Amino acid sequence: MHKVPLETVKVLVIGPGGREHAIVRSLLADPNVSEVHAAPGNAGISKLVPTHAINGNDPDAVAALATRLDVDLVVVGPEAPLAAGVSDAVRDAGIPVFGPSKAAAQLEASKAFAKQVMAEAGVPTAMALVAANADEAAAALDTFGAPYVVKDDGLAAGKGVVVTNDRNDALAHAQSCFDAGGTVVIEEFLDGPEVSVFVLCDGRNTVALSPAQDFKRIYDNDEGPNTGGMGAYTPLDWAPDGLVQEVIDRIAQPTVDEMARRGTPFVGVLFVGLALTKRGTRVIEFNVRFGDPETQAVLARLKTPLGSLLLSAAKGELDQAEELRWSKDTAVAVVVASENYPDTPRTGDRIRGLKKVDELDGVHVIHAGTKLDDEGKVVSAGGRVLAVVALGSDLVEARERAYDGVELVQLEGAQFRTDIAGKAARGEIKVSAAVAAQAGSASEEEA
Repeated sequence: MHKVPLETVKVLVIGPGGREHAIVRSLLADPNVSEVHAAPGNAGISKLVPTHAINGNDPDAVAALATRLDVDLVVVGPEAPLAAGVSDAVRDAGIPVFGPSKAAAQLEASKAFAKQVMAEAGVPTAMALVAANADEAAAALDTFGAPYVVKDDGLAAGKGVVVTNDRNDALAHAQSCFDAGGTVVIEEFLDGPEVSVFVLCDGRNTVALSPAQDFKRIYDNDEGPNTGGMGAYTPLDWAPDGLVQEVIDRIAQPTVDEMARRGTPFVGVLFVGLALTKRGTRVIEFNVRFGDPETQAVLARLKTPLGSLLLSAAKGELDQAEELRWSKDTAVAVVVASENYPDTPRTGDRIRGLKKVDELDGVHVIHAGTKLDDEGKVVSAGGRVLAVVALGSDLVEARERAYDGVELVQLEGAQFRTDIAGKAARGEIKVSAAVAAQAGSASEEEA
């Protein structure tokens, strides 16, 4: 057993994006964390901690680095290394890791597998059919009717889902997945506002973080293609009081119990993507890692030391972790993406104005697709380049601060949404009576 006194936790964070930058920032704020390393990191992360240029998706390379650095905890950010078995290799090296095994990561790596687990665990979700060819896809589409929801069964970095009223478009997306050797999951459409809840799991116990809402489409008013996420905010003042308890009782805990029963205990973040529909709360999908960009907003409000929390989860001791404490502030994150994202993003452009953003009250920049060029200047290196994260006394103030920051970012061809958290700030999000009633009963049972 890799035992370590709490006051000297040395952590290695795997991943190159905004989620990892936010995690690194929070770890550095934990008095129990003595040292943080990242691999491969990005331009923002490299200004804070030592970075290591390894392939983060290579289990042996990550395990070797963790062993060489003699770290006490490895935190795996993205889904690809988890699906590749990075956590297994690190665990085999005797080092605690926050992130599920390859077997448990199937909850995200295969939509069909996730549906099977949800069915076994009695988790409320959309009805779905798996299709392996055009005839099966057509039959499934006709079973559920429009709007059509077609999901690539495998990992697609948040972009493998098509929701459309055009049957031909739905069939075309399915065919592109078949042509690539995959299968698709076709589902009934879930109406109502969407919510992201991150649940920390240690294989047996579950602790939910504050719910957030993210914005998947590239353009304002939820138009255009899906992206990895263009912004997020938290907390959700419009969500019913008992929602988090309902997520634990009806979704997260039954799923964790089912995974343990199967002999593949789930350790890490179970990211529960929900739709609050007319018929009640339903799971849209599971992910097996912190969401990006929701993490940037959620961690900005978390007061509980993150390193101790993640180490408790990695060691199966989440039931002994201290209770979560949150800032009273509201957090808004707005993503600045590069030209042509999400298709073929333009990269290599200088990014200016970042110091000015960081000087604003309650505002900071989280780097995602950035790197340092030969002259040490920050340039774009991906589709979603950065997020401007702001804290404010309420949603209106947090939004104003975030967009003041976005205006200072200079990146040629940059695109961002102007309506992140806009509806919520105007009080325009409504929850169905069924959702409110379910959450209310969860709340009463807890009391």
